[in-house]
Amino acid sequence: MGQIFKECDRDQMFLLPPSMKEWLPEGHLAYFILDVVEQMDLSGILRHYEKNEDGTFKAASGQPPFDPRMMTALILYGYAVGVVSSRKIETGCEEDLPFRIMAGNQRPDHATISEFRRVHLKALENLFVQVLMICAEAGLVKLGHVAIDGTKVKANASKHKAMSYERMTEKEAELRKEVAALLARAETVDAEDDQRYGKNKRGEDLPTELRRKETRLIQILKAKKVVEERAKAKAIAEGRSG
Repeated sequence: MGQIFKECDRDQMFLLPPSMKEWLPEGHLAYFILDVVEQMDLSGILRHYEKNEDGTFKAASGQPPFDPRMMTALILYGYAVGVVSSRKIETGCEEDLPFRIMAGNQRPDHATISEFRRVHLKALENLFVQVLMICAEAGLVKLGHVAIDGTKVKANASKHKAMSYERMTEKEAELRKEVAALLARAETVDAEDDQRYGKNKRGEDLPTELRRKETRLIQILKAKKVVEERAKAKAIAEGRSG
């Protein structure tokens, strides 16, 4: 009898495209955010890092830090698509193509992501507002899940200058409130996750004996046997009572 289902071979080897930029469609939100962040002034963040003699940066630990531009884009993308938990962003850097592209296939852990936000909170708030203002001027209605008024500011027409400036100031104030609320929510979620799982744990980690296939299968078979024995005992008990 021939095969009746489509083959599902999880051991099949694949060659990913040589460039990460081929992993997603050209119009994906991830690329837009990368391009916008690339144009932003990150001097407010960079000044927190000590410079080596060769011009490279080092963190307080002495180890090379993750690129602040990458970290900024990664966090902004996460928040834009509704992922504010640092643990979920960490998981995204391992499992989700857009997050992997944002991180350049690097894997900052949740503690690093949360600490980056804490240290650079004010600078990030200002950057996010600027990014959203650029999006509004470009005519975007929203950035991921973040609502934006996509009406372009008509600053070129003299009769609209006063109105445009007033509207722009009002819009910036609105976006600043939205960004502040977003950052506060991220801090609250991380604090709740720290309390629930422990500061150094992701929360979705498998127990040690279930992480490796060899020991995992042993534990699964043991558990399966216990469940079957309980089901058998239940059936006998119900049969007797009936």
